[in-house]
Amino acid sequence: MEELATLGGGCFWCTEAVFLEIEGVLKVVPGYSGGHVKNPSYQQVVKGAMGHAEVVQVTFDPDVITYREILEVFFHFLL
Repeated sequence: MEELATLGGGCFWCTEAVFLEIEGVLKVVPGYSGGHVKNPSYQQVVKGAMGHAEVVQVTFDPDVITYREILEVFFHFLL
């Protein structure tokens, strides 16, 4: 069984890199959330004018790592 966590924490490349090293994480997909422009470019988002946040969607095995542990990694290492 798989579960998902979608997390917004600034640069999704850094967030993705951290979670890819965690046992029990099966997949990490970077993307954007919110904003007022459909399918913005990376350059538009990093300028901050589009209202989007960089996010990652983490697919994980809850038998190996819990949602709480996912959040602990996020808040300890990434914020």
